[in-house]
Amino acid sequence: MPKRFVVAASEFPDLPRFHAGYELAEVLTAAAQQLHDTVTPHSTMHTAVRLAVTLLPGADHAGISVIERSHHRRTVAWTDEVVRSAEAGHTSGAQAPYWGHLWTAPVVRLEDSEADDGGALLAELGLRSALSLRLRADRRRLTVLTAYSRKPRAFDEAATRVGRLFTAHVSLALDSATVREQLTEAMRTRDLIGQATGILMERMDMDAAEAFESLVKASQRENIKLRDLARRIVDAHNAP
Repeated sequence: MPKRFVVAASEFPDLPRFHAGYELAEVLTAAAQQLHDTVTPHSTMHTAVRLAVTLLPGADHAGISVIERSHHRRTVAWTDEVVRSAEAGHTSGAQAPYWGHLWTAPVVRLEDSEADDGGALLAELGLRSALSLRLRADRRRLTVLTAYSRKPRAFDEAATRVGRLFTAHVSLALDSATVREQLTEAMRTRDLIGQATGILMERMDMDAAEAFESLVKASQRENIKLRDLARRIVDAHNAP
């Protein structure tokens, strides 16, 4: 059975089509380029779920979620509303659903016949199989990519292997986008604090060190982040 594509070709024009005899390395390289061209973690995850449907054999839908130790789950990227329905339903279950196993295993597969572990919810939504793969993990939370299929036993060992290779690229791209975002925010914060310091220097006739010290003390006194206080001063100064 050939791979069914649900992503428009125009969305990923440089991605080779997935067909019999395809070169996995070539496809993953093109996918990695698509991922690393994104500029924020949000856009990286948005691209990843669409690529997952294109690349993973058997996948019809995909989503990325953040799972807390408290079992709270937040879906942060998805291809279809059915993904949000499937993952929202898991948060209300009394028993730990199948994604709870991802704390100790990098991959979890689920069939709709596994009612005690969340399979019944899949069946209610017309889904028959799920493949969850860890993207990130620390003591407090997991970031997980899950592919869903409308066919039973859709995700075999070959699909799992492709999924693990793909999520390795997603993880690297996500880390890279996160670092870029943090550096950009740090630069913006530095510029904002610099502007606020300059305003205080002008208003209060003090040097840069005194103005910055005054800003820090006000931040501590009012229990507000230095960045937020600086933004307040700059906004008030620029207000008409």
